[in-house]
Amino acid sequence: MDTVETVTADELVQDIQTGVFQQQLESLLPKFWSFFWSAIIALIVFFIGTRIIKGIIKVFHRAMSLKDVDPGVETFLESVLRWILYIILLTIILGLFGVTTTSISAAVAGLGVTIGLALQGALSNFAGGVLILLMHPFRVGDYIMEHASGQEGTVSRINIIYTTLQMVDGRLVQIPNGTLSAASLTNCTAQQYRLFNETVGISYDSDIKKAKEILLDIAQNSPHRTEDTPIQVFVSELADSAVLIGLRFPIAVDYYWTVKWETLEKIKTRFDEAGVEICFNQLDVHLKQNN
Repeated sequence: MDTVETVTADELVQDIQTGVFQQQLESLLPKFWSFFWSAIIALIVFFIGTRIIKGIIKVFHRAMSLKDVDPGVETFLESVLRWILYIILLTIILGLFGVTTTSISAAVAGLGVTIGLALQGALSNFAGGVLILLMHPFRVGDYIMEHASGQEGTVSRINIIYTTLQMVDGRLVQIPNGTLSAASLTNCTAQQYRLFNETVGISYDSDIKKAKEILLDIAQNSPHRTEDTPIQVFVSELADSAVLIGLRFPIAVDYYWTVKWETLEKIKTRFDEAGVEICFNQLDVHLKQNN
């Protein structure tokens, strides 16, 4: 006689749950393996792509060196090229995960206004960088003074967004290109020389002729003086407490600061030796005593 097996409600529920879990697992396994292999291929593509980008950048630098392109233009174009190549690489990697170019374009178009507002300053700096490279108010290696923020130094790099200045004390300062293109600035190395232009105040009792002779002799014997502009020694102003005597002579750009510091020291030393008094602010206090 055949026996009939009875199945309880708990066993039936357990069998159903086991079957559902197995079905879900079987449906997810192909997707998991697909994502896994896509991730592996993406890593390989990223590794190979970065090597290709570095190779393209090297070829770009070689081409620029053959064309003798300005270093600032070369640095700026390198930044633009690097950004474009990495965007292309990112697009290829996203395509491996099923994200099509059309989807990317639609997403960028949908966020266009938001991105434009968020990157308004960056776009302004980018446009400023383009203007700097087209108009050439300064180049890499020039010593500039930016009047808006009072920063000054040697231009070491012109990037896609910022220009890097190396200060006299070695600090590196980054200034947005938009600021440099819109504000006034002084290029101190645009010419082959830079003018030493200082005034020194002597007392009214001192010999003006002797003071001018000393300043002229210092300028004539100054190292790295160029012949572009003649030496000028003159009475600049008859001030309230001093006679201001000016001295102007050109100095080769590369030696400007050294010659300036040495010249100021020589003026003080030579004036002291000749008995020419350099005026400075003094405060006389008179005490009145009441009997």
